[in-house]
Amino acid sequence: MREPWVVDGHCDSLYEFLAQKRSLTQAHEGGHWDLERARHGGVALQFMAAFIESEYKPHRAMQRGLELLEAAQRFVQINKDRVFLIKEQKDLAQIPHAHKIALLLAVEGGEIIGESLFMLPIIYALGVRSLTLTWNQRNALADGVGEHLTGSKLTRFGQAVIKEMNALGMLIDVSHLNEAGFWHVLELSSQPIVASHSCARKLCPHVRNLSDEQLRALGRAGGVVGVYFYPRFLVDNGPATRQDVVKHIIHMAEVAGVEAVGLGSDFDGIDNTPAGLEDCSRYPLLAQDLSHAGFTDEEIGKIFGKNFIRVLSTVLK
Repeated sequence: MREPWVVDGHCDSLYEFLAQKRSLTQAHEGGHWDLERARHGGVALQFMAAFIESEYKPHRAMQRGLELLEAAQRFVQINKDRVFLIKEQKDLAQIPHAHKIALLLAVEGGEIIGESLFMLPIIYALGVRSLTLTWNQRNALADGVGEHLTGSKLTRFGQAVIKEMNALGMLIDVSHLNEAGFWHVLELSSQPIVASHSCARKLCPHVRNLSDEQLRALGRAGGVVGVYFYPRFLVDNGPATRQDVVKHIIHMAEVAGVEAVGLGSDFDGIDNTPAGLEDCSRYPLLAQDLSHAGFTDEEIGKIFGKNFIRVLSTVLK
């Protein structure tokens, strides 16, 4: 089989760089993701998430988000011979690049814009092209899955954010959003959306996972769900293996279609990984597993990256 190139819809490695724990360039520094192992694993485009930790919410969330974005820009500048930023639709034509890994800046948590719509074009100008509307808590846009008992849809401000993101050309990410909010976003958005790091609730009944009904709707809308590597979302109890990731991919492909499935590892944002997927260098092994499970090279190529590229080609300006 051909070894596919990879688009990973979510990792949290940026914090490690900001905290000066790792340079994110060499494997010997530890963690799950760095440029050396990403290149070895065939990563062509990495979504780099600026995750705003709970201790900064609500009053310091904007400041923390901007601090993370500054670190991302610094990382790109330091490693400009090895990475480049995806900002416009035309940039996608460079993927896969022979010598550089593409990065797409994402923010995990709408708290970065507070209650001010004018902050969206500001973070857009800073290079952000994807926004996860909530984490698990409530914010000014909507309720996260931790508030799922409220049954609340998006706020008026959240609805305005969806409209503005569509106009700017920003990717809407519904991972962590409560179910009522999920359906509301699908109703409002004129562009396809993604769940950057989620799994199938049918196989593992975690509140963060998506129901078959949600998966079908996401597929019908031309969206993508990035299969999440955190064992707690792959299996109900105990450790997980690479085969559990394969099971979720198979289920999602059967329910929503192969075109709706991608990868969203959350490397460096999870405290353990499935056996056999210990870091970003292991993607070729997952591709082999999918081939053995009966997926064609074309289907594996879509799951590994081309589905995310299709959505970005539609959303980005």
